[in-house]
Amino acid sequence: MTLSRGTLILLAAGGSAALLAGAFLFQSLGWAPCKLCLWQRWPHAAAVAIGLVALIVGLRSAPLILLGALAAATTAGIAAYHTGVERGWWEGPAGCTGGGGSLSDGGSLLPGASEAVSVPMCDVLQPFFLGLTMANWNLIASAVLVLIWLMALRRP
Repeated sequence: MTLSRGTLILLAAGGSAALLAGAFLFQSLGWAPCKLCLWQRWPHAAAVAIGLVALIVGLRSAPLILLGALAAATTAGIAAYHTGVERGWWEGPAGCTGGGGSLSDGGSLLPGASEAVSVPMCDVLQPFFLGLTMANWNLIASAVLVLIWLMALRRP
């Protein structure tokens, strides 16, 4: 079975939309995202928008398809970086790793605020499913989406 270019674009953009929806669903269930988790969402949003434009404007636009692949590759790259931070392979951003300054110690984000705000740390390994974290799963799914975008590029 050969999928058309339009179907592949729909799958790729829809895959990013599904991953975004899942991220917001888990956030609504109490899984607060860290800084790197939030960074991974933006390229997915871009891939959804690019996919919609490609479907509306015309499917022959190779630059749009390449941009979609680049957006998916960007989120895969951020997820790979996040995976390394979680596993202690390298350091992450200073604001969301290690002690995180006074934020992780119950400090406040706003001077004079009476309540302490808990900020999720990027380097905390929280297995989600089958021993993999959400960043790990996002890396895998985003890599598949890159392949789907590239398959769309090869279709007439």
